[in-house]
Amino acid sequence: MMERIREGVNSIAVKIILGLIILSFVFAGVGSYIIGGNANVAAKVGNAEIARGEFEQAYQNERNRMQSQLGDYFSNLLADPSYVESFRRSVLDRMVNDLLLEQHAQSLGLRVSDAQIRTMILEMPQFQTEGTFDQDIYQSALRRAGFSPESFAEYLRRDLIRNQLLTAVQSSDFALEGEVEAQSKLITQTREVRKIALSLEDYANQVELTEEEITSYYEQNSASYMRPEQVKVAYIELSAESLRKQVSVTDEQALTYYNEHLDKYSSDEQRSVSHILTQDAESAQAILDELNAGADFATLAQDKSEDFGSSEEGGSLGWIERDVMDPAFEEAAFALVNAGDITEVVQSDFGFHIIKLDDVRTSVVKPFEEVSDEIIAEIIDQEAVDQFYELQSDLERVAFEYPDSLDDAAEAVNQPIQVTDFVSQVDAPQILLSQAVMQAILSPEVKEDGLNSEVIEVAPEHIIVVRVEDARDEIVLPLEEVREQVELRLSQLRGEENAIATANEVLESLEQDGSALTKFDLSFSESEMIDRSSAIADVVFAMAKPQQGEPVYAQAKEMNGDIVIVALDKVIADIEPQYMAQIGNQIVQMNAQQDLSGLLSIIRNNTDIDYFIVDTQ
Repeated sequence: MMERIREGVNSIAVKIILGLIILSFVFAGVGSYIIGGNANVAAKVGNAEIARGEFEQAYQNERNRMQSQLGDYFSNLLADPSYVESFRRSVLDRMVNDLLLEQHAQSLGLRVSDAQIRTMILEMPQFQTEGTFDQDIYQSALRRAGFSPESFAEYLRRDLIRNQLLTAVQSSDFALEGEVEAQSKLITQTREVRKIALSLEDYANQVELTEEEITSYYEQNSASYMRPEQVKVAYIELSAESLRKQVSVTDEQALTYYNEHLDKYSSDEQRSVSHILTQDAESAQAILDELNAGADFATLAQDKSEDFGSSEEGGSLGWIERDVMDPAFEEAAFALVNAGDITEVVQSDFGFHIIKLDDVRTSVVKPFEEVSDEIIAEIIDQEAVDQFYELQSDLERVAFEYPDSLDDAAEAVNQPIQVTDFVSQVDAPQILLSQAVMQAILSPEVKEDGLNSEVIEVAPEHIIVVRVEDARDEIVLPLEEVREQVELRLSQLRGEENAIATANEVLESLEQDGSALTKFDLSFSESEMIDRSSAIADVVFAMAKPQQGEPVYAQAKEMNGDIVIVALDKVIADIEPQYMAQIGNQIVQMNAQQDLSGLLSIIRNNTDIDYFIVDTQ
């Protein structure tokens, strides 16, 4: 089918069909935006909305956090569209839950005053130097995080209101002393045991198998000896990272780049400014009149500015650069010429400002020697990326024009063709294991028609083209090929049966005279303490407590398959006070989490919630 499309791609009929398809996408796609009206909304919760931009920023932040923690493992997860959709949904769910809690808290009348916000900011250790609030640190931290003082205060207000509700829910839980004690006894309990281990390997080695048994087991368990569907894959891999190694940069090139981009290696002009903020123009004008009459700027800022973050410092915002403040504020601040100059009243999105210029730092160019390594690395990166995208276009074109071989494509991008042995979806090389690549390999065009795949992105600036050189179907491997595996498995099964039979006979004997111990030449080990982390804990902690000093016996199985006869001699339930405190806290936390989940469930059931976007990006 792909060949027929290639042959007819320039025909008039095909062009007409493609035109109709494009028109259908235009009307369907654009119409959905026009009619739906929710292009900028990620979710609606009651009468409130979560903006799409806000959601995308939260999603990206969470994605970056997970990437930094899990690295390549998380990158592989992101190759699965269904995982990405689920991941995006979980981020949006958390945002919806936060908004629901905030709305519920407001409905209960929970509020946070300006004074509380101000006190909290002044006491935050992130903004302090030697125990004192530092205005410069405060302003620079907010700029890096993309906040203005006003938006940061609003963010804190919403968070504190929500936390008031969470605290109320969580602090209402408690754990009874008897509950904690009972739970502590169960969790910290240990048991004194002796063991007899019946080695699975020893019992398996004693098994003698007949040909009839081997054949019968093989036939009954043939599904265990299937060779999966396998393919021999040829592929061309292209990445910007590999191209970096081929790029070299001379000192002359680096110096030329430096001279052409001096602005990149120059510190921005900085201005130290102070401001007085009010929420209405009349108040701002009245303050400006006082300043023009000779009043002290710092004093007025302390008394009348509504930016409590800077008012304590006489209105000082510290050093600012371009493109970090509100545009109207920035334009006015950078229009001032001399230290001490004051603006007229300036209106921004945050209110009305009067701005004073305190000092100016001019731009300074870093010397070439200081930035040469950085420049060389940047040129190498850029050239590698440029080469990558140029070669990507060549690879796409040639692999499509010559679909029956990778030879021409490999020559076009000067990359080797790599060929695997026969592999399945389980043991294929890592680069072939992503869902997109495996889907391409198993597609009819590639697997059955023998055509090149499309170019597939496996990571940013990292692509691959695959083709199937050969394929073989799933089959049951003949007995002679898997005889060793069959005999080993059957010996283990027979050996385990014999070990269990021995254990049962010994257990039965222990309830009487214990003669089976002599018969099989077995003896118990020295006593040892077992806690709940032991491999045989499930069996040991299910055994009845010994009475009148008489041991209790049971059969268990170790992680390595050995059968174990256990003698339980003593149950020890000593409780240490520090563990009781920890366990009590855990009980309270679990109860609080259950209460919170229940509250959210009730609120969700009573609130209209609409999701408009969780699709992968």
